[in-house]
Amino acid sequence: MSQKKSRSRGGGGAAGDDHEDLARPPPLQAVLLADSFTLKFRPITLERPKVLLPLVHMPMIEYTLTWLESAGVDEAFVFCCAHSQQVKEYLERSGWAGKAGAGSMAVTAVESHDAISAGDALRVIYERGVIRGDFVLISGDTVSNMSLKDALQEHMDRKKKDPLAVMTMIIKHSKPSILTHQTRLGNDEIVMAVDPETKELLYYEDRADNSHLYVTIDKDILTNNATLQLHNDMEDCYIDICSPEVLSLFTDNFDYQHLRRHFVKGLLVDDIMGYKIYTHELRSGYAARIDNFRSYDTVSKDVIQRWTYPMVPDVISNCDRSESRLHRQGIYKASDVTLSHSAQIGANSVVGSATSIGDHCKVLNSVIGEGCKIGKNVWINGSYVWDNVIIEDGCKVSNSLVCDGVHLRAGAIVEPGCVLSFNVEVGKNAVVPAHSKVSLLPQPSNEDSDEELEYADTNSGVTDSPPFSSMRSNGDQATVPSEEDESGTSETGACGVVGYIWTSGDTGMLEEWRQSIAPIPKEKLEELQHAVSEDDGSEDESNNPTLPDKDDSSDSAVEDDDPFLKFEKEVEETFQRALGGGVNRDNLILEINGLRLAYSLQHADCAGAVFYSVMKSALVAAQSTSETLLNTTADALGKWKDLLRNYTKTVDEEMEILLKFEEMCQETTKEFSPLFPKILVSLYETDVVSEDAILRWAEEKEHADESDKVFVKRSEAFIQWLKEAEEDDGEEGEEEE
Repeated sequence: MSQKKSRSRGGGGAAGDDHEDLARPPPLQAVLLADSFTLKFRPITLERPKVLLPLVHMPMIEYTLTWLESAGVDEAFVFCCAHSQQVKEYLERSGWAGKAGAGSMAVTAVESHDAISAGDALRVIYERGVIRGDFVLISGDTVSNMSLKDALQEHMDRKKKDPLAVMTMIIKHSKPSILTHQTRLGNDEIVMAVDPETKELLYYEDRADNSHLYVTIDKDILTNNATLQLHNDMEDCYIDICSPEVLSLFTDNFDYQHLRRHFVKGLLVDDIMGYKIYTHELRSGYAARIDNFRSYDTVSKDVIQRWTYPMVPDVISNCDRSESRLHRQGIYKASDVTLSHSAQIGANSVVGSATSIGDHCKVLNSVIGEGCKIGKNVWINGSYVWDNVIIEDGCKVSNSLVCDGVHLRAGAIVEPGCVLSFNVEVGKNAVVPAHSKVSLLPQPSNEDSDEELEYADTNSGVTDSPPFSSMRSNGDQATVPSEEDESGTSETGACGVVGYIWTSGDTGMLEEWRQSIAPIPKEKLEELQHAVSEDDGSEDESNNPTLPDKDDSSDSAVEDDDPFLKFEKEVEETFQRALGGGVNRDNLILEINGLRLAYSLQHADCAGAVFYSVMKSALVAAQSTSETLLNTTADALGKWKDLLRNYTKTVDEEMEILLKFEEMCQETTKEFSPLFPKILVSLYETDVVSEDAILRWAEEKEHADESDKVFVKRSEAFIQWLKEAEEDDGEEGEEEE
C-alpha cells in the first residue's frame, strides 16, 4: 500500500506551551460526497461509482482528496452509499484511509445504505457527530487547485460579525457562450444576484429558462437592497465552506434534499430564521465539477492542457497507475508503451502503461488507458478509451467513451457521442450510431428522478431495453441479430453488438448533444446562429461564424486530420479576411468563438490559434518588406494585442500562448526560434503574457525532458530578472508594513 506524503504545516512551538494549544484553531474538516445522487453517468455507474471513474487515468476522487490535503484540510469524511464497498476498498488500497502519518489528512469513510439524496447524507453526518467546527463541503467529482486561504478567512471574519452567516459558496467568472447562452454547455444555466459590497447571495436560480431572456425576482429583494449585481456569467464551483449550523438545518428540515434547489433556495426565502449565504469569487486557480459527459470531456482537456497544475498526469499519481511523462505538444506517455513507427499520436493525447498501438494508427486528442491493444489502421479522435480495451484493425472511434474490457472487432465504427459500458463487444464492421449508450445490463425503469442512487440493484424494475439489432454495418450490409441468450443479453453475431441499447430520457436524442462528449452538431449550430441573428435583428451572413463543412456520407481523408489543425487553419483564414477588410474587426471575435464551439474546443485553444495567426502575419510581412522579422512581430503584437488579450484572461490561457510559441519555433515557423527571448520580452511588455505566466511556464518546464527546456534556457536572463523583480517587490512591501 502506498503512503501519502506528509505535509508540513509550518510553525509549532514547544510541547509544553499550553497557551499555544488553547489558541490553536480546531482542525479543518471536510465532508466529501462520494455519491452524486444523479443518473447522468448511467449506464456506467450501475457497475462502478462515479467518483471511481477514471479522469485522465486517475479516479475522480483522487483529484478531490489530493486538493483537500493540499488546501490544508486535516480530516476528511467520505460519505458513500451506492457501491460503498468499492469506494472503501479504493481508500484502503490507495493509502488514504485512516491517518497516513503526522501532518497528513486523515480520511474516514462514512457508510449508509438509506440515503437517497445529498440532504440525507448530511443528516447521517450530523447523526454520527463527527463534525466539530466549520467544514468544507465538496463532491467527489470536483477538480481544483485553488487556495482556500482567502475564502476561509472571509468566512471566519464574517462569522465573528454575524453568526447567521452559515455558508460561503465558491463561484467563478465564466462568460456565457453567445450561441448557447450557457456558461458550461450541458449544465443548468445559473442566474444569481449578489450584494456588490457584502457579497451576500440574494437570489439563486439553477434552472433558468433560456427560451426567455428574463428572470423573475421577488420585488422584496429589490426593495430591501439598494444595489445588487445580477449575474448569468458566474459558474457555481460546488465547493462550500459551511458552519456546523448547516448540518442542523438539514436535520430540522427533512424536505431539504438537493443542496441548491432546496437548501440554498430555502434559506434565501426564509425571512424567519434569517440565515445568510455569501459568495467568494475565485479569481485565480481552477475549480470545476464533472456533472455530465460533456463536462467530463471539458475537465479532461483542462487537465491535459495543465490548467489544473499540479493536478496533471506527470505529477499526481497513486499505487494503481504507472507514471506518465510529458512530451512535446502536450502528449503524455508511459515508459512501456509499444508504439509502431508509423503510428501517429496527436497533440493533447495520453497513452497509458502496457498499451500497444499498431501500424498506421492515428490517436488524436484522446486518452488511451492501460493494457489496451490497438490494431492496425485504427483512427481514434476526441475519445476516452479506458483500460484493457481491444480495438482490432480498421476501426474508427470518434468523440466517444469506451469503458474497461470493451472489444471492437475489425472494421467497427463508433460514431460521435457514444458510451460503451464495461465489456461490451462490437462485431466486425458494425456501426454504433451516434449518441448510443450500450451496456450488458438492461435499462432499469426507475429513472424518473435525478436524485436516485446509482445502484445495480437486481430488484429494481427493468424496462424492455431493445437489443442492438437496429444497427447498420460498415459496408451497407444488413445486420441480422441472432437469438437472445438465457441472460437476456442480445448477441447479434459477427456484425452485431453484445449489449442493450439504452433509450434517452424525456428530452430524447434531440437534446442528447447538450450533455454529450461529441461536438455540437452542425445543424444545431446553424439553428443557434440563426437565433442569435434574429436577436440582433440582423440576417447578415457575413457577421455569422463560419462553420466547418462536414460531409457525413463520405470517409474522406480530410476526416482523418487533426481537428485542432483544421480549427487553427480556419481561424487563420478568418484572421486573413480581417486583415484584408473582408471581416469587420468587431465581428472577428464572434467568428472565432463560433469556430471554437463547432470544433468543441476550449477558450485556451483560441488563444493559441489567434496567436499563431498574428505571428504568421508578421512572418509574411517581414518576407515582403525590407523590415526585420523582429520589427514586424512587434508591430503585429501592438496592433492585435487587444484581440489576444480577449483570449488571455487567465494565467493558463497566457501559458497557452507560450507553449504555442515554443511549438512554432520548433516546427512550423522556425524563423522565430533565434528571436524567442526578445519576442518573449515583447509579449510581456504588451501585456499579452504576464510575469506570473512566464514564471509558471519556467517552473513547469523543470519536470520536462531536456529537449523541452531549450527556450527556457535561452530566456534564462529575462526569467531571472523577473524573479529578482518579484523578490524586490516583496521586500519593499515588508518594509512598508
